[in-house]
Amino acid sequence: MGKPTGFLEYNRETAKAQDPKSRIRHFDEFHEHLPMEKQRLQGARCMDCGVPFCQSGMTLAGMTSGCPLHNLVPEWNELVYMGNWQEAYSRLHKTNNFPEFTSRVCPALCEKACTCSLDGEAVSTRENEYAIIENAYRKGYAAANLPKVRTGKKVAVVGSGPSGLTVADQLNRRGHLVTVFERSDRVGGLLMYGIPNMKLEKQIIERKVKILEEEGIVFVTGVNVGKDKKAEALLQEFDAVVLACGSSNPRDLSAPGRDAKGIYFAVDFLSRNTKSLLDSDFADRKYVEVKGKNVVIVGGGDTGNDCVGTCIRHGCKSVTQIEMMPKAPEERALDNPWPEWPKVCKTDYGQEEAIAVFGKDPRIYETTVKEFLKDKNGNLTAVKTVEVGFRKDEKSGRMVMAEQTGSEKELPCEVLIIATGFLGSEKYVTDAFQVEVDGRSNVKTEEGKFLTSAARVFTAGDMHTGQSLVVKAIRQGRECAREVDLSLMGYTNLAVQ
Repeated sequence: MGKPTGFLEYNRETAKAQDPKSRIRHFDEFHEHLPMEKQRLQGARCMDCGVPFCQSGMTLAGMTSGCPLHNLVPEWNELVYMGNWQEAYSRLHKTNNFPEFTSRVCPALCEKACTCSLDGEAVSTRENEYAIIENAYRKGYAAANLPKVRTGKKVAVVGSGPSGLTVADQLNRRGHLVTVFERSDRVGGLLMYGIPNMKLEKQIIERKVKILEEEGIVFVTGVNVGKDKKAEALLQEFDAVVLACGSSNPRDLSAPGRDAKGIYFAVDFLSRNTKSLLDSDFADRKYVEVKGKNVVIVGGGDTGNDCVGTCIRHGCKSVTQIEMMPKAPEERALDNPWPEWPKVCKTDYGQEEAIAVFGKDPRIYETTVKEFLKDKNGNLTAVKTVEVGFRKDEKSGRMVMAEQTGSEKELPCEVLIIATGFLGSEKYVTDAFQVEVDGRSNVKTEEGKFLTSAARVFTAGDMHTGQSLVVKAIRQGRECAREVDLSLMGYTNLAVQ
């Protein structure tokens, strides 16, 4: 423990966000982080618990508690306080390949399981992580570190999201020759086009990719494996193939009028926005135009929130976010004790901005879309919504959704964005490699394993588990890389944690 009384002496301090009405004028990151000396004192708040739940990554009540990467949180919190930033980076990078990403987009499962949060405010672990990695770049600790020996084994990784990048990084460190194939024009997958710039500026991804290239990883963009490049060709050229293509099938809405013009999936909406921003600073007008329009977003999660923030930055007339589930409580319920993940209502940056601009929270709970209304030209003009409730089905015993009679409403809407999650892998990829999938279209493997039903073909990340968190994708990538290395060499010295 860096300072035994630190948690008593210092209050939690975090980065200050720009005022909502200021930050909606741009698409840049909008937090002003603490100076190093102040951040050092935040490290002193860590209690170095006898049982560090922050790094446990346990499953409690069906939810993850603590860091799935088992980051050595108390160790590098202490090193932050001591001012030993280089060793702090060494301990952080030991378990986390990409702290520059997780310190920006992870929901900080470590903090929700922090013992300080049991009767106070958690240690600002995610911001300590941010300070460690950004200082490492400034001081050169995070520079390229080339493998000293090459094995001669060649591995293809299909997909450059967080799991694919992790697999590539781990196997390259081991000395294998790794080529990453990405169907988009830029490396990063979900990180590049699924997360808006104000949450993760794209030069942060490009900075890390440049280092990975210097270390020997080859990136091939604009190649859609399974279409542009055949699976057979990949298996002939490489000793192993890892499928890390993400969970790419968006859940749709089935209601009358679904064919109306003006309905978009969230991933397409966000991707087009980011690509237009990066390509031309929006001059090409290839993003979805919402200026002066009424926007309805179906889905109450992080992606829906990202769409809210994006629409406000483009000057929408109004924005409404529809959520089928009831509003979560403001504080932990008695049946949701620490250190379980807190099932409480979170007002994120997009909702904060909507409140500042329109004077109210954009979210409507226990509601779904009943019908899409359109004009004679097929353009969306409004949506008919209905309130829903959940009741237990007498036969199955499961909770089922039922409409509330007489609760229909009509919302003006020229643009509707579907942000209801994803269903699994894309069929053309799994068919190309002839790998088995489960009932949710995720690629099947043995429990705890990553080898698919096809010889020399492995899988990792959302394609394997279904839609999840970046930090879990990194963990999957590390585990998968270890199994690939073992299959190639007969033994492995790659660490998972």
